[in-house]
Amino acid sequence: MTRDTADAATLIDGLQYCKWSREIFQQMREGGMSAVHATVSYHDGFRDTVRNLVEWNWRFRDHADLILLGRDADDIAAAKASGRTAIFLGLQNPMPIEDDLGLVEILHELGIRFMQITYNNQSLLGAGWMEAVDGGVTRMGREVIAEMNRLGMVIDMSHSGERTTLEAIELSTRPIAVTHANPSWWRETGRNKSAEVVKALAETGGMLGLSIYPHHLRDGGATTLQDFCAMAAEVAVMIGVDNLGIGSDLCQGQPDNIVQWMREGRWTRPDRRSARAAFPAQPEWFGDNRDFAGLAAGLKAAGFSGADTAKILGENWRNFMRKAFKPGDLS
Repeated sequence: MTRDTADAATLIDGLQYCKWSREIFQQMREGGMSAVHATVSYHDGFRDTVRNLVEWNWRFRDHADLILLGRDADDIAAAKASGRTAIFLGLQNPMPIEDDLGLVEILHELGIRFMQITYNNQSLLGAGWMEAVDGGVTRMGREVIAEMNRLGMVIDMSHSGERTTLEAIELSTRPIAVTHANPSWWRETGRNKSAEVVKALAETGGMLGLSIYPHHLRDGGATTLQDFCAMAAEVAVMIGVDNLGIGSDLCQGQPDNIVQWMREGRWTRPDRRSARAAFPAQPEWFGDNRDFAGLAAGLKAAGFSGADTAKILGENWRNFMRKAFKPGDLS
């Protein structure tokens, strides 16, 4: 993909959790990124999440020449027109709403546009993929799903268990998203998604963001671009191309102790935690936002047309967001 082509394309990453800096925002611009969904919180309560949002407000002020806050899909066009990247904010855990349904709306008003019903563990809303028993969506989970539908906040099931994910797809009156995961038949990790989930997601108009995080790849950081794009082609044969995007799960610049925080937060004693974790090495073809446009060559080599490549690299996410962020009943 040439520089001119990248400038004209709509490039959207469905999930990143980087150690945010001006350098990374500049790389977004160099890579031609139109929009990025950025994680605000993991195991944070409401107050700490608000503190994280304060920090994001400072970033939008201090780097206003590079980024802007995305609230609806029109902000993607506004960002492209002004040479910036729209940042859509999301939560990878429902802990910020605590046990208060009303906080869903407050967080939406503060700019949150995505929220996972669970992370790896059982939450008040449903079961994460690491739980031995998946009891499905809880009573509170049903209320929260309805409220997120009303507001136009995307339900993200990336870390949820199989039953919880399928029930959320059925319960939601809007299409939902799995912002960052791959099919389990390509690599069985427990975290990647089954054929049943992938099909149900597509049948209801949902989005699957294919992940480039090494633990989700068949050969980890050694996975080739050719193999990744061949997997994308397999999924497209199964469900069509219109429900596919990229959710890289890029964690650029994060220190290794953040992995421990992601996995265990504060819910277990320090002396009972697992061995020290570290971020795996990224594949050589994707290390930062400047590599995003380079996915085009791999997708085309795997048999995707130019139009379908453009869909996967951003147009599908933009079309999804146009509907997903509109408040009210869309039936």
